Amino acid sequence: MSAAAGHRLRAPRLTWAGAPRRLLLGWLEQAGLLFAITLEGFRKTWDVRRWWVEWVEQCWFIARVTTLPVMLIALPLGGTIALQVGQIVRQIGAESGTGATVVQALVTQVAPMAAALLISGAGGSAITSDIGSRRIRDELDAMEVMGINPVHRLVTPRLWAASTVGVMLCSLIILAGIAGGFFFNVVREGVTPGSYFDGATSLLQLSDLLITLFKAWVFGFIAAAVACWKGMTCRYGASGVGRAVNQSAVVAAMLVFAANYVLSTLAYSLFPPRI
Repeated sequence: MSAAAGHRLRAPRLTWAGAPRRLLLGWLEQAGLLFAITLEGFRKTWDVRRWWVEWVEQCWFIARVTTLPVMLIALPLGGTIALQVGQIVRQIGAESGTGATVVQALVTQVAPMAAALLISGAGGSAITSDIGSRRIRDELDAMEVMGINPVHRLVTPRLWAASTVGVMLCSLIILAGIAGGFFFNVVREGVTPGSYFDGATSLLQLSDLLITLFKAWVFGFIAAAVACWKGMTCRYGASGVGRAVNQSAVVAAMLVFAANYVLSTLAYSLFPPRI
């Protein structure tokens, strides 16, 4: 066998061996870009007078595209939890405990996660497409030529807008979910309103609500950070923006679930649940 033929036979083996390394380096590079863009956007938070107008506009936009879906999700979600739990606790004669279960589940886990997924799916997709469109039109480069940092101009207000709206949506989901649970538990199942709300407040603490609102703020921040990162690093062309929108929703959901596990573990360690 000639040397050239041997080289041709060994080339695919070297290519396959280097593929995982290139893939890992690509992931690390993208993770570094995500952290760099997020930290650079967070660094100019103190200069509020430069971005508060954009913050108000983004808050209004994100709230407008997410409020109705939140209501349509939270009402049947609370009712579904009440219906399923009510059928179980009725077998042991503890129907009054349904309210406690519904509110505990909504406040501690369901509300911040639902708010984050809606922000990443609706608001985050719009943020990615907006910044991605600016990138393919070379507007980001034009900002740099004019001496304007595009991260400070575009990313900072969107980070704070998504986190602010996340807290508001979390509160709205809790109220709507409790209303849906009240309908199924009190109207359909015949539990007295006093028992429903008494059970709802028996297991909750003020720390539970504060931790939930903090989680909603963090999740909204993560969703906006991923959306801005994907928009600013998307490939040129309409297809590149479309892929970036899809990837931002997926990556944001994965990071939100991971952050929820970490924050929930810390919360249960620092503030044990009431028994």
